Amino acid sequence: MPDPRWETLADILITHSTRLQAGETLLVECFDLDDTTLPRQLARKAAELGARPLVDIKDARVVRELVRYANEPQLKLWGEIERGRMEQVDAYIALRGARNVSEMSDVAPEKLNLYNTLYMKPVHFDCRIKRTKWCVLRLPNPSMAQQAGMSTDAFEEFYFDVCCLDYTWLSRALRPLVARMSEAREVHIVAPETDLRFSIEGIPVVSCAGEMNIPDGEVFTAPVRDSVEGTVRFNTPTIHQGTSFDGIRLEFEGGKIVDADCTSGDVKKLRRIFDADEGASFIGEWSIGCNPRILHPMRDILFDEKIAGSFHLTPGNAYDEADNGNRSKIHWDLVQIQRPEYGGGSISFDGEPIRIDGCFIPEDLRGLDPI
Repeated sequence: MPDPRWETLADILITHSTRLQAGETLLVECFDLDDTTLPRQLARKAAELGARPLVDIKDARVVRELVRYANEPQLKLWGEIERGRMEQVDAYIALRGARNVSEMSDVAPEKLNLYNTLYMKPVHFDCRIKRTKWCVLRLPNPSMAQQAGMSTDAFEEFYFDVCCLDYTWLSRALRPLVARMSEAREVHIVAPETDLRFSIEGIPVVSCAGEMNIPDGEVFTAPVRDSVEGTVRFNTPTIHQGTSFDGIRLEFEGGKIVDADCTSGDVKKLRRIFDADEGASFIGEWSIGCNPRILHPMRDILFDEKIAGSFHLTPGNAYDEADNGNRSKIHWDLVQIQRPEYGGGSISFDGEPIRIDGCFIPEDLRGLDPI
């Protein structure tokens, strides 16, 4: 008998995240899944609702070979075919097993650039994100538990505790933060090796409570494109298309990244990412992470960007919901945790501290503080 928590998660994805309706088409795209319980439940629930479920199974090692030996006509055709399918879809759920998060690490940069240009951008940034109801999540496995530094059983308990959060409660709890961010003009962030200022005036603010990511818990906007000034050191380890980087430091002038380095990782490769196109060196998103049950990084952005007491800054493409006009084939969330055990720090709106050392100052936001 399947673990009943899969049933709970499937219900969240169908009724809350994608708000699936009768007559709609749902695409469930699966990557490296060892267990098909969740996609089977999603297919059944969608069909019982009167929707049209489609399930696609992908293997990251096969994708690696396709990209590694690809030529431009092949990638262009692949992107056109998958975009054509995406244009017929009303809702999209990505289930990622990720047996090896470094699978793409040895693919040549020029091949990854072609893949981003001819596949990722037209299929996902230009189509899926803009026109479907979508949600992305990873599923627990031993590889993911190892990333988190936990036993497989302990990680599974943590996973369901976090992912099956009461998102109705979370939506209500995030509203005061949305209100404050909507009224703010200038943001000032201070932390070790960090002194950063930018404007968010006039940019919409979006609350995230399980609609596009599971787990969730963030409020995002975007800086005015040319307003970012100063330096920031990210203290959360990260992976970009299979390559690991630690301690990324960025320096900004006039909104643009003018210098980039890292304490661990290939600095030349890092700088090539920000040179991928004009928008890759500007910021497309800024967000405050506030899931009270996620406390430590595990080199998985779907979890790490929601860490209580964190924020993330995103070189690359802006979302339509909080659009500052930046366009790019990349969108890379970089996370700084500001709780005391990670070095502390503060976020101020228009000179008024809103959060210090990872804890909110206003009383109505304290429910979002770490549990």
